[in-house]
Amino acid sequence: MSETYSYLGPSGTFTEAALAQVPEAQGKEWRSVNNVGEAFDDVVSGRSVAAMIAIENSIEGGVTSTLDALANIPNLRIVGEYLVRVQFVLVARPGTRLDDVRVVNAHPVAYAQTRSWLDANLPTHGHIPSTSNVASALALFENDLADAAVAPPQIVQHHALEVLAENIADNANAVTRFVLVSRSTALPAPTGADKTSIIAELPDDRSGALLELLEQFSTRGVNLSLLQSRPIGDALGRYRFVIDADGHITDERVADALLGVRRFSPSVIFLGSYPRADQAPVEYVDRYGDEVFREARDWLSGLIAGDPTP
Repeated sequence: MSETYSYLGPSGTFTEAALAQVPEAQGKEWRSVNNVGEAFDDVVSGRSVAAMIAIENSIEGGVTSTLDALANIPNLRIVGEYLVRVQFVLVARPGTRLDDVRVVNAHPVAYAQTRSWLDANLPTHGHIPSTSNVASALALFENDLADAAVAPPQIVQHHALEVLAENIADNANAVTRFVLVSRSTALPAPTGADKTSIIAELPDDRSGALLELLEQFSTRGVNLSLLQSRPIGDALGRYRFVIDADGHITDERVADALLGVRRFSPSVIFLGSYPRADQAPVEYVDRYGDEVFREARDWLSGLIAGDPTP
């Protein structure tokens, strides 16, 4: 049976564009799904070897549905990340003019990223949420509830739609970060330009608890590129934190930080160590290099063994 990769569809979405960056997925079967839950279910059930999921946007921050699913579905691992530049067009059925638009279909994240343009050019418009950026456009053929849709530019390559306006995103530099999620526990080899993702709970709701969690990284010279809180859901004031740390779990400073987090937190979920999409080498101060940690450990072992100190 051929390997299958799941992605948020239908064809033409930014998620599909992210999956197109995965060499291992080329020539394999791609399965279009309707939501994050279905994508993860494909992976857990074995229908797919991996799923491409949006996890963070440079404008809106973390994608909460993805973060919560990663926290609640066991044995998932991130094996790679990919970046896609985000731009939008306003499309409509042939013959529609911009002046005709009263209601707009749009995925909630896309709507938030184009709200200023829509308010300025269609000040009285209404909004109907869609499950994906492409589904918003396809709904124009299914019913007449909306007059136009916010969609990716490549939508016109797949469907007979007219572009009413281009480059309608409020921020031309918007980027969405996608992750490839699988059940594989095999760690990608360290590259020197890596990222490690975990989810950690605070032990209790008290002053200084978050600071103590962050100190596990700062005292080892590990930089964090993402820190987002999500409610655990069992009581008010109970939170878990999604953390992206610069470096690979096999880096001594990262490994030592994770040991500190494990001692501190009642629940730590390791999501994976994988190459950074931007391939930017991780920078750190020399005193946090691997050899420094190894020398200190050897020094301590020598003391315990009774070796004479130099």
